[in-house]
Amino acid sequence: LKLQFLYFIGELLLEKMPKEAKAKTKKVSYWGMKSEPGAYSWDELLEEKETYWDGVRNYQARNMMKEMKKGDVVLFYHSVTEKRFVGVAEVTKEHYQDPTSDDARWVAVDIKPLKSLKTPVTLKEIKDEPKLSQIALVKQARLSVFPVDEKQFKIIMNMADTSL
Repeated sequence: LKLQFLYFIGELLLEKMPKEAKAKTKKVSYWGMKSEPGAYSWDELLEEKETYWDGVRNYQARNMMKEMKKGDVVLFYHSVTEKRFVGVAEVTKEHYQDPTSDDARWVAVDIKPLKSLKTPVTLKEIKDEPKLSQIALVKQARLSVFPVDEKQFKIIMNMADTSL
């Protein structure tokens, strides 16, 4: 009963809170996004300063993109030839119709670069770190968009000798 009361009070406080303060209490989610560097690289994102992430044609990855919120953090991964995390980006626009498809099922999100990793983190290093054994990059390797939990994000950032 006490927990229910505390939850109720918390909800009331959030309801009365100004929009600006509510925005600051939003929990950030973390994601991984893969790109073949020959198709679209981290350096191209740095140069362009912002892009839309399109062309995802996997329902599970699409559903994750629909969950992304403005301000969420993305680990940018070079797949195929390099197989390593190379940078950190931020979601700047939530999902909308993928401009490369007439099919309403497919979505895009906008991202901008935040920071290059000081030391890129390779797939081998990820696999060699027991604390990352459950990361979707390894468990669901075919996904181009995948969730990363906060603990995994912090471990990878530490391995990269990088802070935001």
